[in-house]
Amino acid sequence: MPLQNRVDPWGNLIVADARGAWLGNRGKLHDENKEIVALWKHKQWKVCQLAYKGRKRQIFSPDSYSELFFLDEATAFSAGHRPCAECRRERYLEFKEAWRRTNGAGLPEIAIAQIDEQLHKERVVPGGKKASHLMEFRDLPSGAFIERDNEAYLYWQMQLRKWSPSGYTEVGALPQPSQVVKVLTPFSIVKMYKNGFAPQVHESASG
Repeated sequence: MPLQNRVDPWGNLIVADARGAWLGNRGKLHDENKEIVALWKHKQWKVCQLAYKGRKRQIFSPDSYSELFFLDEATAFSAGHRPCAECRRERYLEFKEAWRRTNGAGLPEIAIAQIDEQLHKERVVPGGKKASHLMEFRDLPSGAFIERDNEAYLYWQMQLRKWSPSGYTEVGALPQPSQVVKVLTPFSIVKMYKNGFAPQVHESASG
């Protein structure tokens, strides 16, 4: 039976058969029955490689963090995760520098703890539900997710693509440029996209 360890663009943990492109870590979220009992245990929400230095893992083992999986980086970033500093060092440094340039208020350096703290404010509201923000569609950068009719849509290559655990499906009609849309991707990451940083996106988004 599949475990409740696939992450959707809201950051929810869902059950799905499809294999993800990336591994995720929010701490140990499962109990002895491999059931989810918490949505996070720390604010360092990471995106990791599926394999690293030949390490072997038992999924949801009793003494380790809960392995989460993402369709692509765009999904992981929408949920509020950021690259791991160990297994994705180059991407981590790229993300950290892009975040500093875009959101660092001119600071020459910024600690990853500051980024994690800000991302946590932008990904959840008190009570643990997904945080979102509003903006006019004309200001939405490629790579960001919006919510429409309780579905998540990725804006990519000037199209809206409906998200599913195994890939992007039908193309949605584009809103009018002045229409206000509900954005799921954290605001600071949206600003990074507008400043040239781009997520890895599943190939089905270009189909």
